Amino acid sequence: MKEKKTKTPAADKKPPVKKTAAKPDAKLKEKKAPRAKKSVPKAVPPASGEAAVPAAPPAPVPLQEAPKKRVRKPPKPKAAAPAAPPAVPAPPAKAAVPPPAPVPSAPPASAPPAAVRPPQEAKPKPKISINETITVKDLAEKMNLKVGDILMRLLKLGVRASLNQRLDIDHAILLAGEFGFDAVFSPIYSEEAMVRSDQDDQASQRPRSPIVTIMGHVDHGKTSLLDAIRETSVAEKEAGGITQHIGAYKVRMDKGSIVFLDTPGHEAFTAMRARGAQVTDVVVLVVAADDGVMPQTVEAIDHAKAAGVPILVAVNKIDLPQAKSDRVKQELSQYGLTPEEWGGKTIFIEVSAKKRINIDKLLEMILLEAELLELKANPNRPAQGVVIEARLDPKRGPVSTVIVQKGTIRVGNTFVCGLTSGKVKALADDRGHRLQEAGPSTPVEVLGFSNTPQLGERVIVVDSEREAREISERRKDLSREARTEKRRHVSLEMLSAAAKQGRVKVLRLILKVDVQGSLEALKDSIEKMPTAEIRVEAIHSGVGGINESDVSLAAASDAVIIGFNVRPEPAAEELARREGVEIKTYRIIYEVTADIRAAMEGLLEPEEKETVLGRVEVREVFKTPAGKVAGCMVVRGKIQRTAKARLLRDSKIVFEGPIASLRRFKEDAREVAEGYDCGVALENFQDFQKGDVFEVFIKEKQSRKLA
Repeated sequence: MKEKKTKTPAADKKPPVKKTAAKPDAKLKEKKAPRAKKSVPKAVPPASGEAAVPAAPPAPVPLQEAPKKRVRKPPKPKAAAPAAPPAVPAPPAKAAVPPPAPVPSAPPASAPPAAVRPPQEAKPKPKISINETITVKDLAEKMNLKVGDILMRLLKLGVRASLNQRLDIDHAILLAGEFGFDAVFSPIYSEEAMVRSDQDDQASQRPRSPIVTIMGHVDHGKTSLLDAIRETSVAEKEAGGITQHIGAYKVRMDKGSIVFLDTPGHEAFTAMRARGAQVTDVVVLVVAADDGVMPQTVEAIDHAKAAGVPILVAVNKIDLPQAKSDRVKQELSQYGLTPEEWGGKTIFIEVSAKKRINIDKLLEMILLEAELLELKANPNRPAQGVVIEARLDPKRGPVSTVIVQKGTIRVGNTFVCGLTSGKVKALADDRGHRLQEAGPSTPVEVLGFSNTPQLGERVIVVDSEREAREISERRKDLSREARTEKRRHVSLEMLSAAAKQGRVKVLRLILKVDVQGSLEALKDSIEKMPTAEIRVEAIHSGVGGINESDVSLAAASDAVIIGFNVRPEPAAEELARREGVEIKTYRIIYEVTADIRAAMEGLLEPEEKETVLGRVEVREVFKTPAGKVAGCMVVRGKIQRTAKARLLRDSKIVFEGPIASLRRFKEDAREVAEGYDCGVALENFQDFQKGDVFEVFIKEKQSRKLA
């Protein structure tokens, strides 16, 4: 009993040790947490009372570099229970952790800049250069992509294009951006340093007349409306009543003058209409009240919106009994042209070109819109303008219609325009009156070009003939290099494609037209045609009559000569007869495109169309000296001796081939109708089984049409 009593006090003295030992064994984490908190305040007084205090402050300095190590140490004491007693010195170390707290904030501050730098280096996109002649194929090559990728992306944008179709600059830049490239527009003739700055002092600018483009669907009365304004008979001079090229006219009124551009309403003249919008201040959209919105109407709206030009709607033919102006307004509202009376911002004027109704009101609204636009230009500077028409006059040579945009052009001025240059020999207005000078917003006929310019090219007056020649020659060199590179590449692709496919066909054309606008319209129409299997090549094109040189080139290249509003020279006709060269002349552009389409369809490989004639069931199988014969019943349609048979067994095709023989009893038969039995033998097949089914069909070749 005494021994037990002696043990009990010992146990009473040791309980704190046992308690501490028991508690870490049961809940080590809970034990350490309170001790750490209590040890922190305990460590504070000794640090202040003892002489070791000065040693404590220098300690945190090295701790700033090693806080991470001490952060890693806590997990180790958690695993080791015996480390509880030495935890007393550890608390001061943990107490010193708060001072280095700002240290962890420093590394993240330095880390972000290191993370930001890489994206800054990756930001710049690879740059590619594009110009006005960029095609789908050219853009794909510059970005090292497949043409199909470009075409698919264009389809998503709502644009249907072909391999060699020219791209709009805006579309080219947009596509390049989507594929991670920075497209830089650089004109093909990069010598543009001589172009005068487009910015003029406000003090030097003077009010100018508005330039108006009349757009709309074919035969909706555009020319008749302009006719009513000018009180002339332009419409009677046009082939089929359809405007064939751009004309510019200045209408003078008491309150001011208005310049009108009459752009053709055909879809084929897309490029010409787009150019008209480039120099246009206001668009008058003509819509027939009895016809409503048509495809060319929508196209005109798109061009005007893309150019950022305000639109005035002229609802024409309101004198007709079937006119429905409200329907026109409702249809146009779907395209963002809502009348003012309906809460929109578009001005609608109901007119009749034939009866001369509300023509004055239309002109007043145009002048009102021009006042809001505050149109101004500097007349006291070298002239700049845009070519809107160009033709080759047999007596006077190259003649161009130019809209002066800024400055004043005078007789005797030297100018440069695209690849050509010249000196102004004569100026004439839209009525044929000779002029000595022409200021801003003036349509003027310029005589003195060395060659026929291209539509949309800028006419820029320079100081001397020497400067004009130098600029022109430099541009020609650059153009020649660009054409050579492009031609070589195309020819290599032609050879590789022909070698791979073996069925690429080419339709070669020589295009001769009366004016440059017609030439561009024809080219754009041809480029829009689907050419997956057939390539259309305009190996030569020009303005003027068909001559012997054209015929010789056609004979050597196996090409067809297309003449639009031109005739062949007598010597050229005779040479064409001798050489067997076909010359086709037209006056309406739609006839040209229709014939070219027909020629392309003639070159297409015919497609095979399968027609099922009947269905036959095998009832018995007979053996003959010549082989096995299937005794059949025609259950649907008929069977012909010249047809082919597709043998089906359990709905699977076992054999397909021609019929070797067809008999009705012992007689050969050409055809067996539904409900009759017959004997059938197939070429190179005798494994007939009872219950097999014959599907009898024929294949016919049919001519294909372009999509």
